[in-house]
Amino acid sequence: MKFARIVFWIAAIWGVLVLTPLFFLFDLIGRQDPPPITHPGFYYGFVSVGLAFQFAFIVIARDPVRLRPMMIPAVLEKLGYGATFVVLYLQHRLKPGDLALGCVDLLFGVLFLTAFFKTNG
Repeated sequence: MKFARIVFWIAAIWGVLVLTPLFFLFDLIGRQDPPPITHPGFYYGFVSVGLAFQFAFIVIARDPVRLRPMMIPAVLEKLGYGATFVVLYLQHRLKPGDLALGCVDLLFGVLFLTAFFKTNG
């Protein structure tokens, strides 16, 4: 249970630190990594949903045994995002530096899965 608490707290803090600034970087991203973003609804929607999931990680971290079933969607969120980055990189549609962020999510996905199996329900 301690492992799950630590992993989910670290993931939540990391996610809040990485996602929150995106609310203020919409135009800057388009200038530094063209082309500009053309669908702000998708962009801000992604950031909002991603940030909301960080608070789900906090809730899981507070009571991992009771919320063990919620670890499965958390694993899917992390592995889905990370796998998307790997596929885009292999298609030469993503820069190596961007791939690193996807790999962080893959790592958290593996850690979440480990936490799931280490937490007795």
